[in-house]
Amino acid sequence: MPDKILITGGSGLIGSRLSEMLIDQGYEVAHLSRKPDKFSHYKTFRWDVHAKTIDDSAVTYADYIIHLAGAGLADEKWTNERKKEILDSRVDSANLLFESLKRNEHHVKGFVSASGVGIYGNSGDQLVSEESVYGDDFLARICKAWEAAAWQMKDLNIRTVILRMGIVLSDQGGALPQLARPVRLMAGAPLGSGRQYMSWVHIDDICRLYIRAIEDAQFEGVYNAVAPHPVTNKEFTTALAEAMQKPLVLPKVPSFAINLMMGEMSEVVLAGQRVSASKVLQTGFTFEYNYLEEALGSFYKDKNQDNA
Repeated sequence: MPDKILITGGSGLIGSRLSEMLIDQGYEVAHLSRKPDKFSHYKTFRWDVHAKTIDDSAVTYADYIIHLAGAGLADEKWTNERKKEILDSRVDSANLLFESLKRNEHHVKGFVSASGVGIYGNSGDQLVSEESVYGDDFLARICKAWEAAAWQMKDLNIRTVILRMGIVLSDQGGALPQLARPVRLMAGAPLGSGRQYMSWVHIDDICRLYIRAIEDAQFEGVYNAVAPHPVTNKEFTTALAEAMQKPLVLPKVPSFAINLMMGEMSEVVLAGQRVSASKVLQTGFTFEYNYLEEALGSFYKDKNQDNA
């Protein structure tokens, strides 16, 4: 019998790709959703995080749970209301799963939760590891609360893994298309000082890492889910322009302009984390995309040839 994987946030950028890859590897996949779509490829259970309701048969179905649910960080301006939604969507959803697991007979063997490298705050060019000091800005506080909610699963004797993700690169959504748009329009430029570090990971590698965290019982606790070679914002912008075969003609976009445009959300692009991947590499996991040029090439190489 194939293992059954329950995914929260299954229709998101990572959840969609991860579901495909799990199915390809012979797993059964189900999603938790507020509005189950009768045309979905996947078995779907209903939950409503706002109303704190969940179909308990979701957790009794699952052998493993992958928790990706959470309101998008860059989807809207960070009003106080939006910030509350970003926090609650992560924490309340984990609490709902915990309560359902606590009150039901289940056979869940592992719980793998997303988190973010934003937990380290703006750490400059210092290389940070899983043991490093946490930041105290909004993103760091979100990640701390998110991880605390996930950690409750250990109280139920469920193997718990937390993956602190860097910027997930995909041409289907997330940060990359937003960063690529100005480059395509010949208006690409480093942001702020350009010296802030970007710790990134290719979408296929992050999905492979979630699958590995399910399959390999040595995975337990917190891991930085980033490729081994972080780059500065300036290096990222230069590599992106090269991959897209576009010139970089503009000087840097000054920090004050980004603050004006984005408000507090500017910390997403102006704060940097240079994050070590050594703990995850020590498990024997190998990244398909170790270097940024390879990762960007996987998205833009064919397109450039099509345009040639």
